[in-house]
Amino acid sequence: MYTLDDYDYHLPEGLIAQTPVVERDRSRLLHLNRDDGKLTHRTFVDIVNLLSPSDIIVVNDTRVIPGRLYGRKETGGKAELLILDYGEKNVDERSDVNAVYHCLIKASKQARAGTKITFSQGLEAEVQDFSDGIYTVKFSARESLGALLERIGHMPLPPYIKREEAQPDETDRKRYQTVYARKEGAIAAPTAGLHFTHEVLSDLREKGVTIANITLHVGYGTFVPVRVDDIRDHRMHQEWYTICEGTARLINQAKDEGRRVVAVGTTSVRTLEYATDPSGNLVSGCGRCDLFIYPGYMFKMVDAIITNFHLPRSTLLMLVSAFAGRENILNAYEKAVKARYRFFSYGDAMVIE
Repeated sequence: MYTLDDYDYHLPEGLIAQTPVVERDRSRLLHLNRDDGKLTHRTFVDIVNLLSPSDIIVVNDTRVIPGRLYGRKETGGKAELLILDYGEKNVDERSDVNAVYHCLIKASKQARAGTKITFSQGLEAEVQDFSDGIYTVKFSARESLGALLERIGHMPLPPYIKREEAQPDETDRKRYQTVYARKEGAIAAPTAGLHFTHEVLSDLREKGVTIANITLHVGYGTFVPVRVDDIRDHRMHQEWYTICEGTARLINQAKDEGRRVVAVGTTSVRTLEYATDPSGNLVSGCGRCDLFIYPGYMFKMVDAIITNFHLPRSTLLMLVSAFAGRENILNAYEKAVKARYRFFSYGDAMVIE
């Protein structure tokens, strides 16, 4: 149960979704009962019928920034840059025309301190430092970086979604974003939320379901593979989160009343569990979440999960295995492969209750 190979499964490459379905809420939905392992095939819009009026669902309202930039070094060589910590900066820092961020840089030759990169519309960057694969980069422009990103930045799609540099990504700017995204800072979407539409959310509210927002800015670490044989030796990446006092109060009240807390996505699960104290009380505040959830973990807050299908050997697969049982999850994934569900970020959904 603690060996990395225990979380592997066969996935035909053709089942990795490259584009979203035409209508968000028409994705397929695999319904898993974690008590008996029973599986039911549904459509995502059925989530309205599956949830009870007393439920409170918790969504992650982070907004993906178009933080991937393509430029050229002074030598003329191409350079691809990805901003990592935009969400941790305050508004004043983001407005600074000489802002400093941590970044990933991909180039034919490794960038060094002093390397300068030029982008379009007057944006320039200079590498200040390099440590553990991460670059410290100072940007300079005639206007705020945020404004420039909206015009020249590209959505940071996951590596398993193939996109050519020159390919327009206007569709991705809309679809690789939840309809309730509000707070800028993520470099990857909380993908379970991509299936929700304004109509589904309205129907849930009309039914009586409470919807609460928390924020966790999904970081690069979500794609970093586990490189240890014993998963207990893995060190989880940190991601910035915020839970406001009113939201904590709302969720704690629901829990005290015996109502179900339904987390939308593994990011919401990790944030809720990280911020819940030993007595089961959700604590408001902000900070860096580094909670690694794997089988054996005792859940304190979350009662049900809406999620997508996750990569083999990933921490996300380990999290849902902790919640539903490894055998249940691997059996569900095997059935999903046979039924040709679409996998990963732009893929289909799963609800575990």
